[in-house]
Amino acid sequence: MKRLTNLFVSSPHSRAGLTTNQVMRAVCYACLPGVAAQVYFFGWGVMVQIFLCILVALISEAIILTLREKPVRATLADGSAMLTGLLIAVSIPPLAPWWISVIGVSFAIIIVKQLYGGLGFNLFNPAMAGYVVLLISFPVAMTNWMPVQQLMTYDISLMDSIAAVFTDFTQDGYSVTQLRMAVDGITMATPLDNFKTQIDLGLTASEITNSPIYGEYGGTGWEWVNLGYLVGGLLLLKQGVIRWHIPLAVIASLFTLTLISYSITPDLTLTPMATLFSGATMFAAFFIATDPISSSTTIKGRLIFGAIVGSLIFMIREWGGYPDGVAFAVLLANLGVPLIDYYTKPTVYGHKGKA
Repeated sequence: MKRLTNLFVSSPHSRAGLTTNQVMRAVCYACLPGVAAQVYFFGWGVMVQIFLCILVALISEAIILTLREKPVRATLADGSAMLTGLLIAVSIPPLAPWWISVIGVSFAIIIVKQLYGGLGFNLFNPAMAGYVVLLISFPVAMTNWMPVQQLMTYDISLMDSIAAVFTDFTQDGYSVTQLRMAVDGITMATPLDNFKTQIDLGLTASEITNSPIYGEYGGTGWEWVNLGYLVGGLLLLKQGVIRWHIPLAVIASLFTLTLISYSITPDLTLTPMATLFSGATMFAAFFIATDPISSSTTIKGRLIFGAIVGSLIFMIREWGGYPDGVAFAVLLANLGVPLIDYYTKPTVYGHKGKA
């Protein structure tokens, strides 16, 4: 069983001299370019959710640690709860009701993390497990993303965002449903969700991507969000906080499978570049799949694990009922980690390999 104490001792977040707190803070800082892009394109609701989710994460961790008679201040100081709250916050719609954040974060911290013994013992990525619970339980609320700011009918201030999250209405009385109306009067969906829906209605890929919600390389706004998380991920690689195996395998497998599908049925498939820069692709590759506890620990295992995640993202997006599929892909790959590690662990010198 992998475990973290004052140092990260399991890959891919392995770097001598970095404490758990330093690594968690490094990951949080690396999220900033992506978070900044989300705030720019989707408004202040992103910041409201971040504040709320981190607060709930810290409170949940403190409560369960007190009940378990574990040190509260020292555990909270490692930054893992804060990071979990941040990862969930940027994954949910900016104006999702407050109880969505409370339920998702509480489940991630109390059930997925602490119930299994705390940091280092969880079988699944806590943030994605909490997200999946929300997505399955409240699919409507979890898919009510705002259109990007330039396509919105109403301008939303910080106070409007706070009011919408906690009351479902802005200060001027506009509901979240009304806010989701684009300038042409059409209720918006995410680019991936819209593409899947329109394909089912018989439209071709070229007809669908002529919509203003699609940019040159992906969904409008989403391509910049993905670029932000790509920049942050590269910073983590440069600092040695994560290793390249899982991100490369996720991106390469998703790109390759999409390229094959696009070559066969170009009228039914997004381009490979649009696939990489839509949804949560880069966020998943650099910040979710590389979780040091729930991912593989061997070099070959990381490559296999990343390839599985990328392949599952492709399959869920292509044939599944959910438009993105990142969270499901990561959790399903988490299930295979013990088997992957068993068959990819290096042979000890002087011992024969597996028959």
